[in-house]
Formats: sequence, C-alpha cells, structure tokens
Amino acid sequence: MSRTFDDLKDKADRAERLVRTGLDPLTAERLRAFAEECRRQMAATERDEPGAPHAT
Repeated sequence: MSRTFDDLKDKADRAERLVRTGLDPLTAERLRAFAEECRRQMAATERDEPGAPHAT
C-alpha cells in the first residue's frame, strides 16, 4: 500500500474510533464526515492506481 493510502486509512479509523467515545453530537458528526472524506480519497487512490494492491 502507498503511504498516502495508509495514512488516510489510519486517519479514518482513528476518527471513527473517537466517535464511539461519547463525544458531543457536533464533534461526532464532524469526525464522521472527516472519516467519510478520507475513505472517498482512498477510493479515488484505488481508481487512479488500478494495479496497486490497496484492497484489504
């Protein structure tokens, strides 16, 4: 996996874990949106590099 892909996955995973800690609703929603954006960027990376082994 590329470093960028790994970084995006780590950020998305971390944001999703933080949401489960009982934060206020606004912060939780912002973290969910951030994680979603990271996952969209990961998908775009996979489309841009079709032969790259990004699937987990």
